[in-house]
Amino acid sequence: MSLLWVILGFILLVVGGEFLVRASVALSFKFNISKMVIGMTVVSFATSAPELLVSLQAALSGSPAIAITNVVGSNIANIGLVLGITAMVSVIAVDKSFYKVNWPVMMVFSIALYYFLKNDSILSAIEGGVLFAGLIVFLIYLIRSAKKDTASDEVDDTLATVSNFKIVLWLLIGAASLYFGSEWLVEGAKAIAVSIGVSEAVIGVSLIAIGTSVPELAASVIAAAKQEKAISLGNLIGSNIFNIASVLGLTAMVKPIPVTEPSILSTDIFWMLGFSAILIPLIFLPKRLQISRLKGFALVVGYGVFMFLVFTGK
Repeated sequence: MSLLWVILGFILLVVGGEFLVRASVALSFKFNISKMVIGMTVVSFATSAPELLVSLQAALSGSPAIAITNVVGSNIANIGLVLGITAMVSVIAVDKSFYKVNWPVMMVFSIALYYFLKNDSILSAIEGGVLFAGLIVFLIYLIRSAKKDTASDEVDDTLATVSNFKIVLWLLIGAASLYFGSEWLVEGAKAIAVSIGVSEAVIGVSLIAIGTSVPELAASVIAAAKQEKAISLGNLIGSNIFNIASVLGLTAMVKPIPVTEPSILSTDIFWMLGFSAILIPLIFLPKRLQISRLKGFALVVGYGVFMFLVFTGK
């Protein structure tokens, strides 16, 4: 029964996230916000909503380990699993902005998260506010430095003509789906953890993290199979930045998140930092600015090793 709640929770999160993205974009068009700004801000925030609701629900229901490992595990899955499988489907060309802007910013946020958690074993409201403020500064920089003709491929022009009634309906469906989806997922995951005798941190960094990364995986693999140019390493890195800064940042501002599982600071977060750091040598060696199928396979193998160690407790 617990597994059923988890599956239903995942389905509702995907549905809720999709409706929230549509409603947010349609609403943005009503306020005459440019397509580029919508793509960089509104869509990014809306696609982080499932992770945000899961972490918030976990923190409020007394499962802080799930709140943190949901994000840490999702960031590991985005690189090891999503990027790895996508590269195995089609070779990924890497833009120079990756190592000049996106990667350094991701590492700064990742190291800041580690420092905040290691310092006193809690992510306080002030520290959450610092992370979120850093994200706002980063977004302002991106918007100001972006070329005027840069149009976001993920923003659907047809949403500009949607009626107000539809927008309200989509918002209600999205909000309800996200609320119940996050509640069912967290409760089901906690029950599974108890029944199979593993910690909530293990379930958070594996089952929940993979589940919340499935939409990114599906979108990336479909784009790769169609040979679309829009496959961007920047999108996944952006997702990792948002996970730390908006998901954990906002959650901590609502309710400080204590570190209740030693594995979070002793292993999980180092795997996240490791997967993030390995990207630089990966894109330069042996062939510059390219993630080949072999490199993608290596990432997936690395992710497999991580999952094995998580469940064996080694």
